Amino acid sequence: MYAIIDVETTGLAAERSKITDIAIFIHDGEKIVDKFSTLINPECNIPPRITMLTGISDEMVADAPKFYEVAKEIFLKTENMIFVAHNVGFDYGMIRAEFKRLGGAFQRKKLCTVRLSRKIIPGLRSYGLGSLTQSLGIKISGRHRAEGDARATVELFEQLLKRDKDGFIEKSLNVRSREATLPPNLPREVFDTIPEETGVYYFLDETGKIIYIGKANNIKSRVLSHFRGGAQKPFAMLTRLHDITYQLAGNELVALLLESDEIKKHYPIYNRSQKRTNNIFGICEYEDKMGYMHFGYNNLKLISDPLATFYNITEARSFLLNLKETYNLCPKLCSLQTSPSACFDFHIKKCRGACCSKEKPTVYNRRFKKAVGSIGAGVDNYLIIGKGRTSEESSVVMVEDGRYEGFGYVDKEMQLENFEQAHDHIKPYKDNRDIQRILRSYLRKTSGKNIIEKTS
Repeated sequence: MYAIIDVETTGLAAERSKITDIAIFIHDGEKIVDKFSTLINPECNIPPRITMLTGISDEMVADAPKFYEVAKEIFLKTENMIFVAHNVGFDYGMIRAEFKRLGGAFQRKKLCTVRLSRKIIPGLRSYGLGSLTQSLGIKISGRHRAEGDARATVELFEQLLKRDKDGFIEKSLNVRSREATLPPNLPREVFDTIPEETGVYYFLDETGKIIYIGKANNIKSRVLSHFRGGAQKPFAMLTRLHDITYQLAGNELVALLLESDEIKKHYPIYNRSQKRTNNIFGICEYEDKMGYMHFGYNNLKLISDPLATFYNITEARSFLLNLKETYNLCPKLCSLQTSPSACFDFHIKKCRGACCSKEKPTVYNRRFKKAVGSIGAGVDNYLIIGKGRTSEESSVVMVEDGRYEGFGYVDKEMQLENFEQAHDHIKPYKDNRDIQRILRSYLRKTSGKNIIEKTS
């Protein structure tokens, strides 16, 4: 038994959007045996662009039931049914998100009529519902309304059932096939070739344009995580996804460095971090009129020479908190606490009292300077040796005079004796604040492990 479903919503992101219209047709494989359809009051305003597309306005849903009032009926109607939809990830994700907001779980087996159509009826110009139904002679009465689109999907599904001579629909229901998990336009064969290794992966649209770049310790597992849960990545991105390529890196550091460079080179539409600089934060040092050194943090645009950069305030504060704990600094002088008098740590005897002049500036500043020195890790010329892409090679990351030069790979048996020798194996890459942040983070975490410093 199948539940063939369509929903209309206030937007495309499941975690931020609400359902405004839903239609469910229960189908026994031959005919419709039951039906449920209703407008739903989303308890929020419907954006004008959505009203223009669907015709559903705030006035139309004002007296409609709220989702929680029909949730039980939707749950029971679809219980033990196979959830069928055109671009099933969207409709299924939206309904799951609504149930999640109510504190409930919604889980059904799924079939996507886009993926089924591509396999059973290959060679068509487009597999969007409008184009596909037109190609097959199916008329849609009430386009972009749940009942109209769902009824058209019923007719499409009936044709697929009749044309499925190779039993592809049955195979798709096998959990191991992942057919219901993959985006509608991504061939299964492409996903199957993705390795379970460390590297950088690229999402490509129909024209071959890169729309997203990511890095992972296990590329296949990470890619699959994009396809689960609906709310993790924009639905539009998954709909545009037609191909996936990758580069192996060998280890996480090289993958991070490569990912950062590739994002800046290709500027993918769905990458946010490392493209935008408006919300990057930096930490700085300054001296107050009493002679005490302080750490501060602010938007990078307001700091001319930051000690370190971060993508959000939480990351910056966490970094400062670690410095405070490691070097026994005052939280007030690290911009972690605000108080007109002594900091909280002083009252519980964790701070020596620099914030209330109980500790001399010269004494406090010695620890402060050690903290500042730790940020740069104390090395300006070094190689980082790491795991290679195969068991026969090692990766080499080069920093010279504090500047990132690039990375490369050498035979694992090769003994690197000097920087000139390493230069022959390094592919040059651009240095920038993001790269320096990645390197500083690595040095802090590893405490100099696998580091070869320049000696000549």
